[in-house]
Amino acid sequence: MLQPSCVHCCHISIVAMAEGGCGESQKPATVFDFLSKIVRLLQDEEALQPRRNDQVVQFQHPRELQELLPLALNKDPLPDDDIVEACRQVIKYSVKTNHPYFFNQLYGGVDMYGLAGTWISESLNTNQYTFEVGPAFTLVEHAVLTHTLNMFGLANGDGIFCPGGSISNMYGIVLARYKKVPDIKTKGLSSAPPLVAFTSDDGHYSMLKAAHWLGLGTDNMIKVKSDNEGRMIPSELVACIQKALKAGKQPFFVNATAGTTVLGAFDPFEALADICTEYHLWLHVDACWGGSLMLSKKFSSVLKGISRADSISWNPHKMLGAPLQCSAFLVREKGLLHHSNAAAAHYLFQQDKFYDISYDTGDKSVQCGRKVDALKLWLMWKARGDSGLEKVVDNAMECARYFCDRIRNRPGFRLVIPEFQCTNTCFWYIPPRLRNQEETPEWWEKVNSVAPKIKERLVLAGCLMIGYTPLSHKGIKNFFRMVVTCQPPATVEDMDYVIEKIEEYAIDIV
Repeated sequence: MLQPSCVHCCHISIVAMAEGGCGESQKPATVFDFLSKIVRLLQDEEALQPRRNDQVVQFQHPRELQELLPLALNKDPLPDDDIVEACRQVIKYSVKTNHPYFFNQLYGGVDMYGLAGTWISESLNTNQYTFEVGPAFTLVEHAVLTHTLNMFGLANGDGIFCPGGSISNMYGIVLARYKKVPDIKTKGLSSAPPLVAFTSDDGHYSMLKAAHWLGLGTDNMIKVKSDNEGRMIPSELVACIQKALKAGKQPFFVNATAGTTVLGAFDPFEALADICTEYHLWLHVDACWGGSLMLSKKFSSVLKGISRADSISWNPHKMLGAPLQCSAFLVREKGLLHHSNAAAAHYLFQQDKFYDISYDTGDKSVQCGRKVDALKLWLMWKARGDSGLEKVVDNAMECARYFCDRIRNRPGFRLVIPEFQCTNTCFWYIPPRLRNQEETPEWWEKVNSVAPKIKERLVLAGCLMIGYTPLSHKGIKNFFRMVVTCQPPATVEDMDYVIEKIEEYAIDIV
């Protein structure tokens, strides 16, 4: 047993280490002095509020960037000023996702209230598995999930925050499998017939990865044909189910999508729910991208029928602008998360604790350590309210529709599909030298190279970032995918700017 004098010495040593190491104690205020320098750096570099005439990115190729950044780790400590300068270089050569002209991904700038939540949760540096170590954060997560479940029509359900939409989707498969074959948790895949799941051919690739990781096999994640607008065709799903049954396999899971990655399509949830009911299948909705439209009375009709889902994934870090990462998994059946995932680690989840252990949520998770992700969304929702979040979603949708209408009949622009259901707008740009020509396979090969060439010029100039992609399974060549998010709030002038820059940088492309 330690003697009192030893305890005193240990206390002094720990405090010294916390304040700067044994023998070089610093005042606690120096922590805030350094962090204040970082905040000033973010201000000086305009990382959070870039001006429109600033570059979106100062692009350097990997080998060049390796020479420009102070990447090597050092034997001895560096002074704070050197650390600040290293941070300055990292910021300088990073993509400014808060820039008004960043339209490259299904996420954009960061909501300032959400960022404040991140700073607080990271500063307190705790875990989300027990009420014991995260009392306030546990209740915050519960409050956010309750509000979100009500919004999606799963009022008596359950949920958890996950490290991204891919993991959220995997939770859906795990719960569906456990519901269909409970013994699989203890006896493994050998206790079940060959299981098959279904997803749209326009659905997210995380479904294939989940099939691999969960031992189903990618061949047993059946891709169901979608229509020309990217929506799963119900009759094709039925045909795939019946084919699997005839092959002696066990269908158990259907993944529908609310806002596909490329076209922004919403599957017909009512029709798919009817099919799942008939065949006793679990209906999961990947609403990671388009789920934010539930916040809008004007645009939420595309989500009709989502309340019939057994589980839903939603990423507020996408359209809504919550800091990465912020991903919620919602499930209709309360208790299923715990039964499916619990491992009852006695050193964490003791049953004789002095408080209500129903607030120890960690055994619902596949993880042990779990970040505090709910606080950022909670602060955003507190600060903006339902009405404020609805306003930014409506603005994103209205700007996207303005953009689509502006290019619909503009020379050189051609829409991939006539109408879009989300803030995605997919289009080809045909440079002047390729117009009014016969559209042969050779011509389309030339068009295929246009978007990559324009993208390269835009990025090297740093004036705009916008994505491009083919849809190979539909035989569609490379086109631009313009995506509008909520942060920073876009304007119609921003939409006009995108059009003008594409025209400017494509003028001499063959």
